[in-house]
Amino acid sequence: MQIIRVTDDDHRVVEPDWLGRAEAVHRQLRPNLAQDYRAQMQGIFASGGEMCVAVHDQQVAGVAVFRSYDNTHAGRKFYVDDLVTDEKRRSSGVGHALLEYLGQLARSRHCSGIELDSGTHRARAHAFYFREGFFITSFAFRKEFK
Repeated sequence: MQIIRVTDDDHRVVEPDWLGRAEAVHRQLRPNLAQDYRAQMQGIFASGGEMCVAVHDQQVAGVAVFRSYDNTHAGRKFYVDDLVTDEKRRSSGVGHALLEYLGQLARSRHCSGIELDSGTHRARAHAFYFREGFFITSFAFRKEFK
């Protein structure tokens, strides 16, 4: 398995073909992404997001969207917006490989760890994160605007 950076450290798309090929797997987690996937992702990248893909047999097996930034609580923070493994390849090491890669990247950026949010209904994902050494640090609250 190979991890390919779709964006560089300046948030520019350096692998446009892999960006397009990531869409189907990314939509498994985020089915409501905009119809114009590339345009939406360009906006995410312009606001600090980055992307990498796990590739197996020249096919996208997993996608990670992430960012690093400073805040008053954690200092230098490495946050994973999206982490998804193709449903046909779950429990085959793809998620682990992506998290290992992201961990190396976070360390190189002097972050103290990796943070992510996971929907309360995603019990299998939670079990995976616990196996990977994650722990629950807080509640996330949301208020919807109508």
